[in-house]
Amino acid sequence: GPGCETGPIIPHPKNPGIVYGACKGQFSRMFMNTRQEQSYWVGAQSLYGNDARDLIYRFQRVSPMEVSFHDTSTVYYGSQFVHRSHDGGVHWEKISPDLTANGPEGQGGSGAPITRDVTGEEFYSTLYAISESKLEAGVIWTGANDGPFHISRDNGKSWKNITPKDLPTGGRVQYIETSSHRRGSAYYAVYRYLLGDFAPYIYKTDDYGATWTRLTDGKNGIPADWPTRVVREDPAREGLLYAGTEFGLFISYDNGGHWQGFNLNMPAMPITDIKVHHNDLVVSTQGRSIWILDDVTPLHQIATATASHAAVLFKPRDATRARAAGGRGGFGGGGPSLSGQPQFAANGATINYFLKEPGRVQVDILDAAGKAVRSYTSDAAAVARPDGAAVLSGDEEDAPIRRAPAADRLPANAGMNRLTWDFNNTAGTMLPPGAYKVRMTSGSFTDTKALTLVIDPRVAANGITVADLSEQYEHITRTRDLVNEMNRVANRIRQERARLRSGGSADTLAKVNDLATTTFGAGEGIRYGQPGLQTHISYLSGLAARTDQKVGRDAIERYQTLRRELDVLEARVNAVLGPEKGGSYVP
Repeated sequence: GPGCETGPIIPHPKNPGIVYGACKGQFSRMFMNTRQEQSYWVGAQSLYGNDARDLIYRFQRVSPMEVSFHDTSTVYYGSQFVHRSHDGGVHWEKISPDLTANGPEGQGGSGAPITRDVTGEEFYSTLYAISESKLEAGVIWTGANDGPFHISRDNGKSWKNITPKDLPTGGRVQYIETSSHRRGSAYYAVYRYLLGDFAPYIYKTDDYGATWTRLTDGKNGIPADWPTRVVREDPAREGLLYAGTEFGLFISYDNGGHWQGFNLNMPAMPITDIKVHHNDLVVSTQGRSIWILDDVTPLHQIATATASHAAVLFKPRDATRARAAGGRGGFGGGGPSLSGQPQFAANGATINYFLKEPGRVQVDILDAAGKAVRSYTSDAAAVARPDGAAVLSGDEEDAPIRRAPAADRLPANAGMNRLTWDFNNTAGTMLPPGAYKVRMTSGSFTDTKALTLVIDPRVAANGITVADLSEQYEHITRTRDLVNEMNRVANRIRQERARLRSGGSADTLAKVNDLATTTFGAGEGIRYGQPGLQTHISYLSGLAARTDQKVGRDAIERYQTLRRELDVLEARVNAVLGPEKGGSYVP
């Protein structure tokens, strides 16, 4: 992207082919299709070697950028002033006075008088955070690297100092979070450990900064010596806050009244930023990469009484029905994943549930008619071959098989548990988008929640419709059933041929061998031998099952042809061997 090692980058909200960036206060814009970076430096002054007092504009290492929530053509950028552009940096306007403390201690050059190190980014009295209200255009909040808070409520025409009276001077406003739920509300995260003060400082206002409440007194969950870097409000649940400290992540369900640790499996480390994106919690850290907690919708539903319930099934979020990368694997879209097991494919519907005590659990996926299409239990032994699995070729008893998903064991631990359903039914066929339900049973507890599978937007953009995928599912189901029926017939022929070869009627063996030729082909056991009906049917079964597509008309017509040929073969088999007595094919 644009900029350099020190600068933030922001993709354009509506056109990700445009990315804004910076390097030591020097703003730029990159077009990703050409990789050309356009320089639009605010002030256009060389920043190297200058004392702060001699600069027109003072910038710091990560000069704050903000794209307007209300007009995506508007970009804010910060020196000691707020600058604004409506055309990607071609024209800049200064819309504020100096919003820093700008004390005399910060007017020289870094490292002076012994070792000057002035590359244009080492200045103290600068802005560090700019945030426009998510709910009100023209309400702009700022925070400085040396302490002051300011607000403009008239689109930058006038500014008011709103620094909390109990905040010691000189601290860095790392991030500002404007509320998604209340006008006039914002949260500020400040730290002062570079000044020897390790106390946490998170502030909240509900009246545009007229009054402030400190949410970190050292006694309500975040320790008194854990500096705070970032606070974010959940956009879906009012009062649900996430805080990043120097040593880990915290969560509050009561708007900062109380905090509790939320590191889970993350090590102790500085949390540098937090974002809730499509109901996933994305966390950046200093030195330990990016971490994602998939699906925070249970946090939106947890209540004080939750812990007293014997069991809780949380309403699942809508799931995007997407196949595993590559799109050519089997009937389904990636294997199932349970809590504590590695997820090789991230595709699936997340189902979260709570148990007060460990106990037996069953989860059923129901279709729109209420029929169970997939079931999981906490006491199920792994099943290597559920009904409906299909043989891929007719090479005798050692034919390779396409295995349906195993009956995985559900986690049933006290506390939170999670199942990721891979969109497949019991037979291993990926179900089409639509309305489903999740039913959970544990002891006397039973609950059902709605679950919607949404078409992959990339698939939809390629012209595939939900109706196409429903037709594909029906076609795959028909061909799978045809494969299984073919396999049962083939198994009868194999078994009878083996019996007759050990001693039996030569006339009957000749008839069975004739049936075998039709079933397995004239070149049975020979590589690239002439295929039989079983190979033709198994070939058809994979034709429209590997990717999301509209089923080809030839495949539908071919099914009808093979259906008739199998009916004829079954009649011949019954004439020679007698009617089938029941049972199913098991290799």
